[in-house]
Amino acid sequence: MKFIVLTLFPEMFESYFNSSILKRAIGTKKIEIQFINFRDYTKDKYHRADTPPIGGGAGLILKCQPIIDALNTVSSPVTHKIILTPRGEKYTQAKAIELAKNYDEILIMCGHYEGIDERVYPYFDEEISIGDFILTGGEAAAICLIDSVARLIDGVISKESIQEESFSNSLLEYPQFTEPYDFNGSTVPDILYSGNHEAINKWRKKESLKMTKNKRPDLYEAYNFSKSDLKLLKELDSNETPKREASAIEKGHKFIKKKD
Repeated sequence: MKFIVLTLFPEMFESYFNSSILKRAIGTKKIEIQFINFRDYTKDKYHRADTPPIGGGAGLILKCQPIIDALNTVSSPVTHKIILTPRGEKYTQAKAIELAKNYDEILIMCGHYEGIDERVYPYFDEEISIGDFILTGGEAAAICLIDSVARLIDGVISKESIQEESFSNSLLEYPQFTEPYDFNGSTVPDILYSGNHEAINKWRKKESLKMTKNKRPDLYEAYNFSKSDLKLLKELDSNETPKREASAIEKGHKFIKKKD
């Protein structure tokens, strides 16, 4: 997938995309990122891409001419054009999946200063907001969008890593643990050492439901519960270890004892 970013500050992206998973994805050509400084397209004799708003007001507004000329130069009929703005649709994991699935080339416009000339918006296919807060510029938002879409591209990370993470099934992910077994009196749940993967998966789903209910009640209320989910919720309400888990822990106890 190719990402094209229209920005006044391409240097802000350098360190982020030159490290870790995304650097590897660029190196293996799973993704391509092109940065366009739309100031290069201005016809202003002072090389300005911004100006005070007509009618008065605070701050500076990005001019339409350099943005549109840059856009017309670098986009093609297959380019899906996104403008990052507080008035856009709130960004979600579902939107990231949609973008990764449906487009091979995405162009992202980063706003800055107090706003953008209104005449720019009709040139874009979609308006997106990453949340109900204001940033000094759209560069940080563009990084979030590119990262969230790029990691869904085949081969960027393992499919297993994506399948059970938060928001992939409208729930938060279950708790994860590492060694040591006991850290300052806080221990890893014994079920995870049982070796019974069916029991572990049900425990994880139950913990996922509990986590979502406690941390994100909005997601919990909107979730479509299956019959299996409802049984797990009854187990949570009873606050008792079900026979399934007790049996798995008992059978795997020799592995747990090694952690004592």
